Amino acid sequence: MNRVILIVLDSMGIGYLPDAYEYGDEGSDTLGNIAKSYRNFKIHNLTKLGIGNIEGISSFIEKTDSPKGAYGRASEASKGKDTTTGHWEIAGLKLSNPFPTFPNGFPDELIMSIEEAIGIKTIGNEVASGTEIINRLGDIHVKTGMPIIYTSADSVLQIAAHEEVICLNRQYKICSIVRDIMQGAYGAGRIIARPFIGAAGQYMRTKNRKDFSLKPSGKTMLDYIKEEGMEVVAVGKIEDIFASQGITMSVHIKDNMEGVDKTIEYIRGGNKGLIFTNLVDFDMLYGHRNDINGYANAIMEFDGRLPDIMEAMKDEDILIITADHGCDPTTPSTDHSREYIPILIYGKSIKDKINIGTRECFCDIGATILDILNIKGQIEGSSFKSLLFGSDFNERTI
Repeated sequence: MNRVILIVLDSMGIGYLPDAYEYGDEGSDTLGNIAKSYRNFKIHNLTKLGIGNIEGISSFIEKTDSPKGAYGRASEASKGKDTTTGHWEIAGLKLSNPFPTFPNGFPDELIMSIEEAIGIKTIGNEVASGTEIINRLGDIHVKTGMPIIYTSADSVLQIAAHEEVICLNRQYKICSIVRDIMQGAYGAGRIIARPFIGAAGQYMRTKNRKDFSLKPSGKTMLDYIKEEGMEVVAVGKIEDIFASQGITMSVHIKDNMEGVDKTIEYIRGGNKGLIFTNLVDFDMLYGHRNDINGYANAIMEFDGRLPDIMEAMKDEDILIITADHGCDPTTPSTDHSREYIPILIYGKSIKDKINIGTRECFCDIGATILDILNIKGQIEGSSFKSLLFGSDFNERTI
């Protein structure tokens, strides 16, 4: 076995964690509540892999008597519920302290430093919905050229600008400058460029979003795979989340289905190592907008493409499907939710009907991937490889 395909269904949590009350997320269950709310919700292929058999999953998710492979769930050990924290933990980097958030907007001294560095005043500086704030402040931005700065409950600073007022390259440059400034106590997990187009009253965000993450604070499974001379292929925003660290090849995508297409293309390419895919539409287009129908249809659309992914795989390939947090569109909140994530593992060499149980850390995924690839690395997590292949393999902590 020399290749793993890891697909993150961004925000598809499967039930709130025991500490969810600390985050105001009790009752959140992204997948379960969607299945409960959306009539005729069918995910036949995920069901065949055993998603309905996972411990604690909603009764609205169908079970199977014969799961094709292994299934389970993981609890988040790091503090937080954001994309960067979730992905870093999957890759074996557990955070003891959460990234800072800015529930009252950003301090005046920080805004002044940003404005001085980018050479222009800004507007906004508040907690807001991205779609709402561009329509409320878009006219002022177009008239003055001043970028719109805002945040959310997550550890982010977002910068919105009209593509015809500030060109994309300049927008990305501004975000890069802000990323350099926001370190230490102001080290938000991500600085996000949020380009938009349109006219007054009809502004809309484009798909030219770009994330500028902090560099990982330690080595991840990506670094160890790359050091071993294998490929680490990043599909979607993976490159941004890891600030390009540990990645050998990357491609950005415009939507989920392009992400699936690119993943299949790389699978057929025959590289050795890791194909790491993030499908962000679940979170960005539907979770944050409380769009239950959109989210449900996106899950079913992915489910319909699973056979294409599996047919492209070689006999020795291993597929792992998971998530990074929740974003329940059925709750009043429009922010991420603190939830368990699903783990589904498929491959022709994987034993069927294997329940890996509840893992105590997302990082068990990264530890298992390194173990499958026979790579030693100093990351957090306990491998569950022996559960997947039988007693011939010794489960170990990497």
